[in-house]
Amino acid sequence: MSADASFSSELWLVRHGETEWSRDGLHTSTTDLPLTEHGIEVAHALAPRLADTDFELVLTSPRQRARRTAELVGFPDAEVDEDLVEWAYGDYEGISTVEIRKTVPGWTVWSHATPNGETAEQVTERLDRVVARARACEGRTLVFGHGHALRALTARWLEQPVDEGRYFRLDTSTLSVLGWERETPVLLRWNS
Repeated sequence: MSADASFSSELWLVRHGETEWSRDGLHTSTTDLPLTEHGIEVAHALAPRLADTDFELVLTSPRQRARRTAELVGFPDAEVDEDLVEWAYGDYEGISTVEIRKTVPGWTVWSHATPNGETAEQVTERLDRVVARARACEGRTLVFGHGHALRALTARWLEQPVDEGRYFRLDTSTLSVLGWERETPVLLRWNS
């Protein structure tokens, strides 16, 4: 990260609403699932929390669950940014951690490889581009994305390796805010 970051910038994160797979604890990256009815209701309930806030830049993952959440919250014209896709799970797509651990004890996306998926280095490279865009804005950037990717994005905002995202539980249809305390990047609000 660069020392010339805009210390007035903020990065607001919205994790998409519930899908069938997120509800059931199945890893979802490239599979393009719709929101459940409950996911639609809860995502729509976020709208009043963002209605009176101005954003310089609004970005969304290209996946329909993120784009639909953006629409429900009141941002139907959010710019699609491929860098906001979920951490690619490769062979673990659609499989729960419990199932994976039957053959790979102790597996997490933070600590183990994902066969035919993304590496931590690849995730870092693309999420650093999102951080750079947000820090280049004088004001607020709002992004709609996915659980592991937004947790990794938070780690990168905080100038930590992506695996530090393991410390940031992130539920569906939640709002989080990243910002600054003087020149130090910080969490302002989390999983709200």
